[in-house]
Amino acid sequence: MMTYCEYCNSNPDDTYNRSYHDTEYGFPLQDDNLLFERLILEINQAGLSWITILKKADNFRRAYDGFDIETVAGYGESDRARLLSDAGIIRNKLKVNAAIVNAGRILELKEEYGSFKGWLDAHHPRTKVEWVKLFKRNFKFVGGEIVNEFLMSTGYLPGAHEESCPIYFNVKSQNPPWAI
Repeated sequence: MMTYCEYCNSNPDDTYNRSYHDTEYGFPLQDDNLLFERLILEINQAGLSWITILKKADNFRRAYDGFDIETVAGYGESDRARLLSDAGIIRNKLKVNAAIVNAGRILELKEEYGSFKGWLDAHHPRTKVEWVKLFKRNFKFVGGEIVNEFLMSTGYLPGAHEESCPIYFNVKSQNPPWAI
């Protein structure tokens, strides 16, 4: 099976994946809204190709008010209907509901841990299996692949880049949680 680094190197015309690979994937995130965005994009990728999500990322940001956690947590039925009718995003009832419920859950976690990042940091390090159990206890629509990709893409688990990939050293120089 081809790694993401190999895929990007073998497909130079795929600028969406190349840009994500080189500038976002595996880099540690500090901002809660960016962490929330990444979680929701990973949830929406389930059953679809990542390129589909990358192409719709700007539409997601617009539709979900820049992934502002407090705003999304306050969404009501009219917002659900708006999202489910928005052809620019993934119109899946379970995924839309997960975004709203998970935003509310993050607000609850922020009360105890100060931030979503604080909650992640308080539980780091863990194995992938332990992370998946923790996420399933706290969030909706999170399975093993979603949790794994979320944590790799935000620097909590290693494996986003091969050590032979030049981006690996860019990521590592930013001290992602997996490297500390």
